Amino acid sequence: MIRNPQWPKYWPTHIVVRLATLGSLGKLKAPGTWGSLAGLLLYVVVYHQISLFSGVLLALASCYVAIGICGEAEKRLKKVDPGEVIFDEFIAMPFCLFGLKPYLGQHYSFFVILAAFALFRVFDILKPFGIKRLQRYYGGFGVVIDDVAAALATCLLMNVGMRIIVA
Repeated sequence: MIRNPQWPKYWPTHIVVRLATLGSLGKLKAPGTWGSLAGLLLYVVVYHQISLFSGVLLALASCYVAIGICGEAEKRLKKVDPGEVIFDEFIAMPFCLFGLKPYLGQHYSFFVILAAFALFRVFDILKPFGIKRLQRYYGGFGVVIDDVAAALATCLLMNVGMRIIVA
């Protein structure tokens, strides 16, 4: 069993829940979609500006933080994988665009981003390829890992697809 980090349990509830729900975005209709859109903004502002290696390191650190925050929010809200907790979508969405930077300065950038976003949402909702089984893990790890897996599946398909389409 993978345990939640202990550091978030010392944080005030309002801070944990605000981070986990990205403020009021988690209270909107279709909160996972809003969290994913916020993740796209995170990609554009931060990840697109740094190297792939730095992006991967930042993504791994973000996963650790998300596991802590989402796991603690789950306890404080007294729900298993609550829909309003969208920090997991927020940190997972940038994974979808790893390796696609060469295609994001082209005239079809909007379509690449749109396709990655749509594919991620489909994988996050339907949870194919065994992604659904990842939710059985306890706490923050279970909340975060299925979104990361959906994002990695999206990343793989997008990278293969772009190389076939553009080549």
